[in-house]
Amino acid sequence: MSGVSSAFGLVVVQASGVDEVERLAGELAAAQERNGVLVARVEELTAQVGVLTVQVADLLARLGQDSSNSHLPPSKDPPGARQRSLRGKTGRRHGGQAGREGRTLQVVDSPDCVVEHVPGACGGCGQRLDGAVLVGVEVRQVFDLPAELRLEVTEHRLGAVRCTGCGKVTKADAPPGVVRQVQYGPQVSSVAVHLVCGHYVALGRAGDLLGDLFGYQASPATVTAMCDQAAARITAEARPVIADLLAAGPVAHADETGFKVAGATHWAHSLSSPVATWIQVHARRGRKAMDEIDILPRFAGTLVHDAWAPYDTYTSVSTQLCCAHALRELQAVTDTHDHPDGAWCWAEQVADALTGIIADPTTVKTGRHLIRSALAAARADDPDPPGKTGKKHAALRKRLTAREADYLRFAADPAVPATNNAAEQEIRTFKVKQKVSGAMRTLHGANAFAAIRSYLSTARKHGVTPLQALTSLTSDNIWLPATP
Repeated sequence: MSGVSSAFGLVVVQASGVDEVERLAGELAAAQERNGVLVARVEELTAQVGVLTVQVADLLARLGQDSSNSHLPPSKDPPGARQRSLRGKTGRRHGGQAGREGRTLQVVDSPDCVVEHVPGACGGCGQRLDGAVLVGVEVRQVFDLPAELRLEVTEHRLGAVRCTGCGKVTKADAPPGVVRQVQYGPQVSSVAVHLVCGHYVALGRAGDLLGDLFGYQASPATVTAMCDQAAARITAEARPVIADLLAAGPVAHADETGFKVAGATHWAHSLSSPVATWIQVHARRGRKAMDEIDILPRFAGTLVHDAWAPYDTYTSVSTQLCCAHALRELQAVTDTHDHPDGAWCWAEQVADALTGIIADPTTVKTGRHLIRSALAAARADDPDPPGKTGKKHAALRKRLTAREADYLRFAADPAVPATNNAAEQEIRTFKVKQKVSGAMRTLHGANAFAAIRSYLSTARKHGVTPLQALTSLTSDNIWLPATP
């Protein structure tokens, strides 16, 4: 029995060992299964972290946008935003530069009023100076407005005379522009239009200001009528001349901006040159609007713009892409560069080279080499960066590479500017008007504002002040730019 027992016991031990092995094998398999699940989960979370990291980088890049590294205007900069200039340091001191011709009041030969001042008593002995000889005069002139600003009322009496021969009564004709019994004259009209369209004053406040200054308060309807009459004449007589000047010119700047008119989005299209400015409101932004404006279809010079695709559909023009836009985009790349401080960044090298060429176009050969080498190195280092920000930076690299000639055309032609700042300055007037006076309530009013702004800007480019241009307009002697 003992042997059996021993044998039986041996069998039991052996059976127990097999069960333990099977149990451990089962636990191992379960652990491996759980480990596989955890590994898959870790991989899943790692992928999510990668996606979220890219998204966070995109959001941080958006939060870091201001007027120095994006297309946002300075008015959109948050409080405390960095104030950076992309022009670089010039080494010049602030203020007026050496050799600059300053402007200040100058003594005039024919003053409107002369007041004589002579001393009453001697400064030495105190004796009266009545009848003393005048031995010298020091002239001091004060430029000021009249003590009383008031409107001058001119009454036109149209006499009616009966003929002694036939007895017919004939009444005298009114002078040009005198069409009603009581009306404002051309000077008041020019000031009102200048306040509204030249200085963005709201209609009601413009009428109030006329009342405060001259004692006659014009209603908003009256000021509106003055603006409408000025715009109608500009549209009929000046706008065609301005359009022809732009279409025939060697260089033109183009830009557009959106704003609200009567609750709907419209677009202000701007075309400008050193001698003319055209601004027009349209419901569309793209090629259809430009064709209807009918200046670019006739233009064959160099068009300066910000690389918006519809401008490139005009194949008869040469192109200069705005370097200021490119510098802001390059600054955005530099701001999101994740290498340690002081490490090389391709965007910084391109920006430095482009800035150097703008400052001295004769360095274009060296600058072009630096630009090409930086773009090639960036493409090799990171050909397909992730995220929206990465794709935007890759698109910038590709554009700078493919359109190098369009960015550097200014270096070969001194008549072509490197930036499109001139166009941005023209359409900024709509944004300022909107901020000061609110949205445009009617399309008619928006078109009137665009026409008057075009006229005033063109006049200024010819050395004619806004009030001079508007006074000639309201006096039936409209100023027009000279045509080639």
